[in-house]
Amino acid sequence: MSQPFPLPLPMQRALQLARAAEQAGEVPIGAVVARGQEIVGEGENRNRRDNDPSAHAEIVAIRAAAARLNDFRLTGCDLYVTLEPCAMCAGAISHARIERLYYGASDPKGGAVEHGARVFTHPQCHHRPEVYGGLGEGEAAGLLKGFFGGKR
Repeated sequence: MSQPFPLPLPMQRALQLARAAEQAGEVPIGAVVARGQEIVGEGENRNRRDNDPSAHAEIVAIRAAAARLNDFRLTGCDLYVTLEPCAMCAGAISHARIERLYYGASDPKGGAVEHGARVFTHPQCHHRPEVYGGLGEGEAAGLLKGFFGGKR
């Protein structure tokens, strides 16, 4: 899918982080937390390097932003991530009070925003960000297909 307009800088950076994760042997997923035009946190998948099942790109980026802003509530911040978040990450997004979520590729198998658990639709979810999927989808999906294709 071609993008009819230039990708926002935070999504461009998330894609760079995804490529860096792949170079390190991780699943190529990158995430950026932005407040306005300022990047306040970023992360890439680090599960294997950190031996940490919670070290998804979104969690790493949210932790970095919370530390930088000295606040666990990231009110007024947006999250850009290259893949639809899983249930764990969707829960963290809600708890952090992320205002808007932008993601690249859909994840029918493990995603939990528009697939699977659909975390933000449950009444137990106390904060629901605005969600925009498909931003940079072609490149994000291509990175993942290339990574997993090389494993087969």
